Amino acid sequence: MGRPPRQRIVIGQPIASIYKPAGIPARQLLWMNLTLDEFEAIRLIDAGNLDQETVAAQMGVSRPTVTRILASARSKIAQALTHGQALAIQGGPVMRPPAIGRWGRRGGRGGFGRGRRRHRGGRRM
Repeated sequence: MGRPPRQRIVIGQPIASIYKPAGIPARQLLWMNLTLDEFEAIRLIDAGNLDQETVAAQMGVSRPTVTRILASARSKIAQALTHGQALAIQGGPVMRPPAIGRWGRRGGRGGFGRGRRRHRGGRRM
């Protein structure tokens, strides 16, 4: 049994999660599943014109992993286009990045420093 895949950071969301050939009912089609990390790699590299090193840093994986994700995504898209299959974009080992607060801090209330410190006696320091 192999190691479970590492979670990949995905920021972009597809506008539509299903693509299919026109004029053919969905129930008559074979379906391909494009995972969200594959979608993100295609979005950043092919549509965003970023290099693999930058994409690897954004997704939180190594550059060779980005190469494998990209190859898998391109293969699935090519197969869906050439064989008239439907494509569903969903799932995969992904996570959303933590929200960044107003002052650039993750979580909490944001702001400068740690706030007011109080002495045990209740006086401000």
